[in-house]
Amino acid sequence: MNTKTVLLACALALGFAGTTFAQTPAPKLDFPAASPGCTIKQRVGVTDIEVVYSRPGMKGREIFGNVVPYGAVWRTGANAATKITFSTPVKLNGQDVAAGSYALYTIPGEDEWTIILNKGVGKSGTQYDEKEDVLRFKTKPVQLSDTSIETFTIEFNHILDDSAVINLVWDKTVVPIKMELDLVSSLLSQIETVMASDAKNKPYFQAATFYLNHDQDLKKASAWVDEAIKQNEAYYVVHLKAKILAKMGDKDGAIAAAKRSSELATKAKDNAYIKLNADLISSLK
Repeated sequence: MNTKTVLLACALALGFAGTTFAQTPAPKLDFPAASPGCTIKQRVGVTDIEVVYSRPGMKGREIFGNVVPYGAVWRTGANAATKITFSTPVKLNGQDVAAGSYALYTIPGEDEWTIILNKGVGKSGTQYDEKEDVLRFKTKPVQLSDTSIETFTIEFNHILDDSAVINLVWDKTVVPIKMELDLVSSLLSQIETVMASDAKNKPYFQAATFYLNHDQDLKKASAWVDEAIKQNEAYYVVHLKAKILAKMGDKDGAIAAAKRSSELATKAKDNAYIKLNADLISSLK
């Protein structure tokens, strides 16, 4: 009797004939992504920007001109095309961009990159359609001399009230995109409306600061900072008064305000403002 016959006989004897034995399913494993996803959010002025992208790594490879060819459209990351969203209209390298979401593609070059905003949001990065382009513009890459960046990175730097720089960074290459916002015209009318109203708790300090920093009506800024001082004679509010008076050409008034700010800063033990006031006074003598 062969082995197969013996096994069958044993199965019949034990009553297991015709029974199917289910296999235990393999445990689910969560492997790391080759190019992990990333979402970054940044507020510049009153504009919210969000970037959703995947981040490939160098992994010992030569990147630009090899893994990412020169002269060919690149998804600017991995997997799905990179998505960038602006909550208000902006300018990118001087080009107008309406509020909304866009697929961000690029064409790398040794001396110049082409930046592309495209309507194909949510598509695979390999499904680029030039007919859906919204905007193209050029920018110059910058080469890092003393380091290399392992993982592809999109970052925001040089952030001011009305501008920032979006950097595309990988290996030894940095591709800067200048972003500008029309903050003054969008916010100015709102400030004027609020400050002319009968509302309580008006933002006197913030409005005066905005007018000073953006070269608006300094007489209004001076009146507003006086109201802020009436509410709270804090050293930083009085220092703002000193800066406004200095910009208006009232040196004596600015020096007096700076000295008063220093007295208050000394009581508050804020050495930074003591120095700011000293520097302002020195610049006016």
